Amino acid sequence: MSEQIQQIKVTIDDQTIMVDPGTSILSAARQIGGNVVPPAMCFYSSLKGSGGKCRTCLVEVSAGSEKDPRPMPKLVASCSTNVMDGMIVKNKTSDRVIDARKGVVELLLINHPLDCPVCDQAGECSLQDLAFEHGASHSRYEFERREFDQIDIGEYIKLHMTRCILCYRCVYIANQLTDNREHGVLKRGDASEIGTFIENSLDNDFIGNVIDVCPVGALTDKTFRFRSRVWYTKPMDASCSCGKCSGNAVVWMIGDEIARVTARKDKYGEVKEFICNDCRFNKKELSDWKIEGPRQIDRHSVISANHYEKAAPIHTPLLNKA
Repeated sequence: MSEQIQQIKVTIDDQTIMVDPGTSILSAARQIGGNVVPPAMCFYSSLKGSGGKCRTCLVEVSAGSEKDPRPMPKLVASCSTNVMDGMIVKNKTSDRVIDARKGVVELLLINHPLDCPVCDQAGECSLQDLAFEHGASHSRYEFERREFDQIDIGEYIKLHMTRCILCYRCVYIANQLTDNREHGVLKRGDASEIGTFIENSLDNDFIGNVIDVCPVGALTDKTFRFRSRVWYTKPMDASCSCGKCSGNAVVWMIGDEIARVTARKDKYGEVKEFICNDCRFNKKELSDWKIEGPRQIDRHSVISANHYEKAAPIHTPLLNKA
């Protein structure tokens, strides 16, 4: 009979939880849920090696462990720092964390263009949400910004390198999910960019998933490009019979037409079942899919606006007061 794993205690923003040894601070926070969860632009739980790039998930460790309660002198990346028994972590309750996160957002926005009004990622962009919460009203950056030409890196994928924050997610997923990775991070320092060697195109069966894992609008679906704002579509859970993938997806409809197809994401924007290019780009007829019902969207998201009817208000004296 195997021995039961001894769980350890960690406290995040005054909320205590028991987790398995080897759990990261970010994963522990996600088990608690709510506002204690730090934002993450580069970490992806199913991609090995992800995390530690964007620094948006920095937290303050006010007590390292029960045996050694000394605080860690610097803020740590919660996605790559494991919990210790008795550790106390501050996220929203730390002024140092809030100030540092504002600085990180300012750094990410230094070269990011003001493309939100025309970007296909608007309405479901992690950087847009982060900038709304922590961004400044104006930029202090007075130097020339990086600019790149928009290029086609595949039959169905458009690359806007100017929007890229170098999270490396698309590189990791191409390396771990597909047979051949044909793109990567070229050059170094502030000249780094996502690109392909001698303009090779990304054309393997699962490469369309780089669009889903991209937290910004750097990689976009050319079949949906400029067709509609995402909050004007109706997301529906759907499934189909496919020999390459699970066939479980979300179809985004405009009227009775399927405008685009994406993989299903959890509440942290991560895909658990990746879909193939055939399901994503080629199956755009209703007859190709079995519609299961409306996709459950976070009520705080702009995508959920006007999609579902609200219950009638309960009778109160105030509503009926003369």
